[in-house]
Amino acid sequence: MSVTVPDPVKRVVHAGSRSYGRLTAPARMLPSFLICGGQRCGTTSMYRALAQHPAVLKAVLHKGVHYFDVSYRRGMRWYQGHFPLRATAARVSRRLAGVPVQTFESSPYYLYHPLAAARLAADLPGVKLLVLVRDPVERAYSQHAHELARGFESEADFGRALALEPARLRGQTQRLAADPAAYSFAHQHHAYRARGEYIRYLQRISAVVDRDRIHVVDSEDFFADPEPVYDAVLDFLGLPHLGYPPFERHNARPRSVDLDPGLRKELSAYYASFDDRLAEWLGRELAWRR
Repeated sequence: MSVTVPDPVKRVVHAGSRSYGRLTAPARMLPSFLICGGQRCGTTSMYRALAQHPAVLKAVLHKGVHYFDVSYRRGMRWYQGHFPLRATAARVSRRLAGVPVQTFESSPYYLYHPLAAARLAADLPGVKLLVLVRDPVERAYSQHAHELARGFESEADFGRALALEPARLRGQTQRLAADPAAYSFAHQHHAYRARGEYIRYLQRISAVVDRDRIHVVDSEDFFADPEPVYDAVLDFLGLPHLGYPPFERHNARPRSVDLDPGLRKELSAYYASFDDRLAEWLGRELAWRR
C-alpha cells in the first residue's frame, strides 16, 4: 500500500537532507553529465531510464537541482550536497567489478537560462550534456498545458498566451544576463515560443562546452524506438551496456482540444529557419520534419 506524505512533512525532510548534504559535501560526488533541456521534450523519461542503469546514481531528493539557473547564489557546497557519497559509489563500483559509477541531474531550464551554460562550464569542467529536442510547435503547446496544470499560467487560451509572450519577456533575458542575482518568473514559465528556438541555445552552450561533450536526442526517435537511442546515449556517456530499462513516457499531458490549425501553421512557419539551422548544426534531418 502506497502512503502519501504531506507536503509540509516533505519540506521538513528535504530541508534536513539538504543541511546534512551541505555538511558532508566534500565527501560527495559531482555530476559527470547533466540533462539540460529542453523542457517538455522527454527529459523526465530519459532521466528515469538512465537512473535505472546499474552504474548510475541519481541526485538525492530531486531529479533537477536547478543550481546553475535559479540557485547559483547558494554556492558549490550546496550543489554538491545534493549528490551521492563517494563511498556509496565505491561500493556500487565494487559490485560491478570496478565499473566507474556516475551521477547526474536533470534541470531543463539550464538550456534556456542565459547564464547557465557559462556557469556549468566553469564549475564542472569536462561535464557532458544531454539535450532533448522535439517538434517546437508541439513543445510550446505542451508547455502551456504543463504551466496551466501547475498553476503557473493564468491564461487558459494558448493563442492568447502566445500573444502575451513578447510583453511578458521583454527585457527579461537581458536583465538576467546583467544581474546574476535576478530572477524572472515569466522567463522561466511563459517562454512558449522562445524555448523552441533550440539552435540559439545550443550555439550558446557550444561556445563554452566542446561539441563532442554535447549529445542531442530527437525525442520522437526516443519514444518510437528507444533502444538504439539509449545505446547511443550510453556510448556518449561512456557507460557499459548492461541491458535495457523499461521505457515509459512520463509527464505527458494530453490535451482535450487540438491545436488550432491556423496557429499551428503560423508557428511552423516561425520555426522553419530555426529548424533549418538546427538540422545543419546537427548534420542530420530532424525527426519531426521527416
